[in-house]
Amino acid sequence: MRAAWISTVAAIGIIAATIMTGTASAEVTSGYQVGESVGAAQVIKVAGSELDGIPAGKELCYRCRMGSRPVVMVFARTADEKLAKLLKKLDEEIEEHQDAKLSSFVNMLGTDVDSLKKDAAEFVKVNGIERIAFVVPKDDSKNGPADYKIAPDADLTVVCFKGGKVTANHALAKGQLSDGKIDAIVEAACSMAD
Repeated sequence: MRAAWISTVAAIGIIAATIMTGTASAEVTSGYQVGESVGAAQVIKVAGSELDGIPAGKELCYRCRMGSRPVVMVFARTADEKLAKLLKKLDEEIEEHQDAKLSSFVNMLGTDVDSLKKDAAEFVKVNGIERIAFVVPKDDSKNGPADYKIAPDADLTVVCFKGGKVTANHALAKGQLSDGKIDAIVEAACSMAD
């Protein structure tokens, strides 16, 4: 009897571990998908690139401002070392692809707008991000504009678009931003500029 009970508990543990592992590595769908048109959305610039001529605190449609340029639009819930690594590589590519007008902006997501603004400014300063603007969505700082379809379980959503049409989408749960994913995102950005 005791052996059957132990076997049942072990089986339940294995099933639970399998489910938890499957959930942690499951694909996340977030943001505009390849082929879709990127709509307008109001944001507030809080830090980053001074090269765009937009002062911190200004409300605007950054997507509209970019026009038909190749753009890497990022939605981030966590500002950590991996995000810094990705953005530093994108910053370098933006400089390298100036002729193609490759651009990028990061939408910081969270519930406390004042903290998002302060943390974004500090992140930019500490990591030396020069060519990427940081913004906070105006109407929904928690999940971004509703029609952008940013999934609550996506810690990072990267939408690459050119001429307003999505060319690549990378959506990742917390902890999934690996060096391989960083390289894939940078490659998607560079392919728009070539």
